[in-house]
Amino acid sequence: MSPKKKTIKKSVAKGKPGTTAHTKKTTKKVAKKTARKAHKRSAVTSGKKEKHAELRKLLLGYRKKILRNVKEEISKFISGEAKQLVDTAVDDGDLSFVDLAEDINLKKLSSYKDRLNKIDESLRKLDEGTYGLCDDCGAEISEARLKVMPFAIHCVECKEQRERFEDLEKEYEF
Repeated sequence: MSPKKKTIKKSVAKGKPGTTAHTKKTTKKVAKKTARKAHKRSAVTSGKKEKHAELRKLLLGYRKKILRNVKEEISKFISGEAKQLVDTAVDDGDLSFVDLAEDINLKKLSSYKDRLNKIDESLRKLDEGTYGLCDDCGAEISEARLKVMPFAIHCVECKEQRERFEDLEKEYEF
């Protein structure tokens, strides 16, 4: 066998660039990398799905609790607890107390309504895949903040900025 043929056989056996063996090796490497990436992606996706399911369960739990509180407040109103206070009111001071109690109950109901709207919005964002992103700057809201307030729509920085602005508005009565 000529020395040239021996060199070609050796390069094919070693898988040097430009040879069939090299192409097969490269193809196998690429296939392995792709398979590993796909496996990682599926693991991340399944982890994300579990997290979303957990968040959904948490949000629905909050929603259920708020609805229970709303029903209790409404049933108290219907049962006549407020009317009993009016019937026992003797003077204007008693009537103003009754008015104050009604205002407090209405504020509670309004607060419950706002929270329900925020929870519904969070559930919608969870379905869209935009849950956990700040409405103002688009940055991710910290996991710690979302654990404390799962229906938060602003990151800490943007929320603090909004609160400072609101304080200025109150101070200077814009």
